[in-house]
Amino acid sequence: MISRPPRPRDRGIPEATVARLPIYLRALQSLEDRGTLTVSSEDLASAAGVNSAKLRKDLSHLGSYGTRGVGYEVQYLVYQISRELGLTQDWAVAIVGIGNLGRALANYGGFGTRGFRIAALLDADPDMVGQNVASLDVRHIDNLEEVVRSKGVSIGVITTPGASAQGVATRFVEAGVSSILNFAPVVLSVPDGVDVRKVDLSIELQILAFHAQRRADGDGRAPERAGLELT
Repeated sequence: MISRPPRPRDRGIPEATVARLPIYLRALQSLEDRGTLTVSSEDLASAAGVNSAKLRKDLSHLGSYGTRGVGYEVQYLVYQISRELGLTQDWAVAIVGIGNLGRALANYGGFGTRGFRIAALLDADPDMVGQNVASLDVRHIDNLEEVVRSKGVSIGVITTPGASAQGVATRFVEAGVSSILNFAPVVLSVPDGVDVRKVDLSIELQILAFHAQRRADGDGRAPERAGLELT
């Protein structure tokens, strides 16, 4: 089995706080890129879109309380959050399903600077197998277990059609992968101890449509007049 460090929630950090840590990290990395050495809780909270009291409470779970009148040291806080999220390690990632989305993820250059390395690409389409994508040769899905073992894959990414996703997830789990990012439009069934994060773009768009309609109604206009077409 692949060894893993203690996860933030295993250390008593609330799940809601864990969900906000990557947002704080992104804001801090932006500050670091601009050469900012320290940041107040108010400024960091504003950049992250939360209130300062919530931010201070979240960061206290990491043992970081800042300095009165000075704030937080940006570089050290980046290290603290990265350490808690496990980003100071090199996490090998395998993507299954090399269609448009899979290709886009494979070619995204930002993973490497955040502790993630795309180690393998797999697909069931014979026409796709053997193609070179992002400097990696696409392997056939039949090789999934061998690839997980030889590449030390810790995280599996599923970008297949919905009908194929559960089978891929099951094989990932059986191969020892206990962290899965699922882009397929299905809910996966996995054993306890396996973490699945689902990314559903259609749901996010529907939520945006809901808020757009609420704003239109608040303006005293019918949704049709606000540019929203009802069916």
